[in-house]
Amino acid sequence: MADDTLFHELALTLLPGVGPQLTRQLMSYGGSAKNVLMMPPGKLRRIPGVGEVTVKNLTGPEREKALRKAEADLKKAEKDGVEILFYTSKRFPSRLKLIADAPVILYYQGTADLNAPKTVALVGTRQATDYGREQTERIVKGLVPHQPLVVSGLAYGIDIMAHRAALQEGLDTVGVMATGLDIIYPAAHRKTAEKMREQGGLLTEFPFGTAPDRYNFPARNRIIAGLSDGTVVVEAAIKGGALITAELALSYDRDVLAVPGNLGSAASEGCNALIKSNKAALYQEPADLEQLLNWDAALHQSGKFKPAPSYSADDFAPEEFSLITVLAAAPGRELHMDDLAWQAQLPIHAVASLLLGLEFRGVIRAIPGKKFALV
Repeated sequence: MADDTLFHELALTLLPGVGPQLTRQLMSYGGSAKNVLMMPPGKLRRIPGVGEVTVKNLTGPEREKALRKAEADLKKAEKDGVEILFYTSKRFPSRLKLIADAPVILYYQGTADLNAPKTVALVGTRQATDYGREQTERIVKGLVPHQPLVVSGLAYGIDIMAHRAALQEGLDTVGVMATGLDIIYPAAHRKTAEKMREQGGLLTEFPFGTAPDRYNFPARNRIIAGLSDGTVVVEAAIKGGALITAELALSYDRDVLAVPGNLGSAASEGCNALIKSNKAALYQEPADLEQLLNWDAALHQSGKFKPAPSYSADDFAPEEFSLITVLAAAPGRELHMDDLAWQAQLPIHAVASLLLGLEFRGVIRAIPGKKFALV
């Protein structure tokens, strides 16, 4: 096996009953996926949150079944040019690591940087109107000076309009799927999906062969919201997936904007309601998004894109870079040590040592009250 570590990480995620939170819990106690899968029943029982069913799955036939599937999926991924990212990988989207219910495994096929300096989600109703299409195209044109990654869900309506507009304007665009990467849904969007593989990408947390089951779509929406600096709702009914995405973005402390529509228009009821309840800022022009996300500060007077200052993952150990990423995205840009440990998914004793090392290197500074901030 070329990558023994990824093999065991993937197998751990394929076990029934072992979701993202339990995976992190097991990893924190075991230190590695291989250690977890080799752990004796008695030791597993001492881990909080691990019951008899989980012990049975981690030590019995289900473990062997997961190992076989992991081996097959790794071969398929290599053949199809699919990158499998465990949450400890440097290439795993750093924005997703900041949300409590983030996935622990991602399947990715594409060329875009999932840690692009700027990302924005465009979502909306499947029953989009001509007004929705016009506004989507207008929004995407306004994004061009910033060259962001445009994220959406590859669905009918606003989603596919956003992807196509981004492709037309030369912007990278990623479609977050509610299926395995080998099942394009809806099939009518296959040609667009093929273009996105070359100018953006396709992303999912679901393994190969996963069908578009109804309950997969709300899970998909949390990735769209978590992957983005902000979410723009173009058209939305009073109920639906776009509003779920907006609510999720708000719960992650991400900004939400909504395009207003005519009173009485069913396709805009959701957007108008978001604005009325102060859950979303009103989007009228690109400046609204630029100011809300503080993107206007990253533009030269000429209007050309100026990359935001950032640290390179290559210059730090993975655990160090996790702490830097969390601090960079923190509201107010400072966090208590306990919050840092939780958001970075690192043991508190390890965080104390890592912070001391980063402080000596001049990367962070300590603030009274066990708080820390980037220099």
